[in-house]
Order: sequence, then structure tokens, then C-alpha cells
Amino acid sequence: MKKDYYETLGVSRDASPEEIKRAYRNLAKKYHPDVSPGNKEEATEKFKEISEAYEVLMDPNKRALYDQYGHEGVSGAFKQGNFTWQDFTHFSDIEDLFGDLFGGRGGGLFDFFFGEGFGGRTGTSQRRRATGEAGGNITVKLPLSLKEMTEGVEKEIRLKRFIKCPKCGGTGGKTATCPTCGGTGQVRKVQRSILGQFVSVTTCPTCRGTGVVIKEPCSYCHGEGRVKKEQKVKIRIPPGVAEGNYITLRGQGHAGPRGGPAGDIIVIIQEKKDSRFQRVGDDLIVKIPVSYKTLILGGEVEVPTLNSKRNLSIPAGTASGTKFRLRGEGITHLHSHGKGDIIVEVVLWTPRRISSKAKKLIEELDAVLGVPPKV
Repeated sequence: MKKDYYETLGVSRDASPEEIKRAYRNLAKKYHPDVSPGNKEEATEKFKEISEAYEVLMDPNKRALYDQYGHEGVSGAFKQGNFTWQDFTHFSDIEDLFGDLFGGRGGGLFDFFFGEGFGGRTGTSQRRRATGEAGGNITVKLPLSLKEMTEGVEKEIRLKRFIKCPKCGGTGGKTATCPTCGGTGQVRKVQRSILGQFVSVTTCPTCRGTGVVIKEPCSYCHGEGRVKKEQKVKIRIPPGVAEGNYITLRGQGHAGPRGGPAGDIIVIIQEKKDSRFQRVGDDLIVKIPVSYKTLILGGEVEVPTLNSKRNLSIPAGTASGTKFRLRGEGITHLHSHGKGDIIVEVVLWTPRRISSKAKKLIEELDAVLGVPPKV
């Protein structure tokens, strides 16, 4: 069983982003494998554990889902269902930390996470040229009716998002090798001291890690490599979703500047208020007003369902507040077979105004029935 993310970082559930970042940086110093050579395997696992917690708690959407649904709520946010280093998006928060502490090892920050310390190649590794800054995510709130939630539905939404520039293909224009880093995307800084030579590697500030600069900017996108356009997006909603569930459309968010990878569209499900039903899990609760005569003598009442109506038999002598269950008439189970139920609560209908004749008859009936038993 996974450990609670807040407990992993040693912060309270109402901790601010600054407190979370400070806690993570302190733990990163302690558990990075390069400072725990005696037990590198355990340190590697611990470092990954605190990084997973940091990734979730520093993202407002992921944190909200985790607070509401726990680890299950955020599993869909990870590309493989479980956290891997490909899901970690906060390298810049600790780049300076590792640049100072582990610069002597050589290589960029990428190597610290994906090189020999984390199961990558040993020895001299090939440098990867960064593709460019990633595009942002787009969060969409999608209200659905209970009927749409139980049956599933395909929705089409309109949104404005950055797409690759159609004129330059996302490059931003004619490019040239970055003069600062020579196309590597990294800048090395050598420092000498009495302890020896230390090399720190940082992202090139000129090209931002891409290895190229714009020589002649595209006239259409002005060198950005992307333009904003209103588009239609289709979203397929599976049966059984609930308030707070979310669907991630990978790579359909904003295109990144100058060929950078696109972000995602995160669709957060909202439940439209229903005038008849209250949803509890996959069950629906409905209150049906019933006459005094029906409760005393028995009879039938009409009960609404999501698709039609059903008749419900009320036995004689039923008390107000009694609940009946219509099986299989509720919400479809998500990723499973079957449905929940409709729970019918019958309540005595009390008219607000009555005639003098009705009042007299009620008083006569009350005298015949007698007083109710004492509790």
C-alpha cells in the first residue's frame, strides 16, 4: 500500500506550495543516490517516492483529486498508470540544487534522473537535445446530466488552443545552431578548487535547451512556432462517471513553442443538479409524496426513473419515510457490469390548505382512530 503523500514529504494537508517545495528540496538533498553510495538502491526508491508525492501535491488539479479520491484519483494522471520519471514535470525546481551538489559528476540534470543512477546506460552517455518548451494543459469543466452519466455520451466542445504554425510547421522560422552552446542545449561551467575540478551543467539560457536559435522569424507566428485558434474537440464520456472524475486527452492541449511537445486536455466531470434525484454512489434517491389513504390502505404510486416511469406497490399500513428499492435502475457501474438502484422514500403528502368539510372529516377520522401510541 502506498504511503500518504503528505506523510511522505512530512507536511500538513493544508501546506502551502512554498512549504511543500521546501520540504521536497530538503529530502532531495538527503535521498539523492549520489549522496547515499552505501545504499544506492534504497535511496533511489526513496527519491522516486518523494518525487511522486511532490509531482502530485504541487499540481493543483492532481492535488484536488488526491485529496478527494486518494491514490486512485491520480493514477490516470500518470502515463503508465503508475508514476515514472517521464511524469515528473518539476526538474526546474531543483535544477540549481543538483547543479551545485552533483556538478562534479558531469552531464546534465537529465543524466541524474535517467542516467546510470536510475537504470540508464553506464559510462559515457549520449546527450539528448531537448525538443523545446512543452505546451500547457487545458482544463475543461464538463457538466453532465444523470442520464448522460449513466449511459455515456459523446460531447463536442469549442475551445481556443495553440496549434503548430501552419506556415513554418512549428519551427518558428529559419533556425541556426545556437552560438552559446554549439547545439548541445547545455552550458558547462568548470570550477577548480583544492579538492579538484568540478563541472556543473545547466540548460543553455540562449536556446532554452533546444540547441537552435531563430535566425529568420516566421512572419505568421513571429518566431513563436504556434498560433492560437478556436477548434472543436470531441470527448467520449464512458458510462458511470461521477462528479470530480476526469478524463485526460493526451497531447491535445496547447502546442509547445517552436516544436515543443503539446500539453493535455483535462476534462473534469461535473454533475448537473437534478430536480428529482439525489445521487449517492451509483444509487439514486427519490422522495415520492403519498396520500394518507395510500399509506393506510395501500395502493400504487408512479416512480420516475432515468429513462421512463415505474409503478410501485405500497403495502397497507406503510409509515411515512419508509424506503423501497428498485434494483438496477440507478447509475451504471464505471468500467464494470450492472447498475445501482433507485431508492424510493415515500413521504406523507400534507396539503397546505383544506376546506372546512375536509377539516371536519379529518377530525371525525382522528376520533375514530384514536391517539397514537406513546414512545
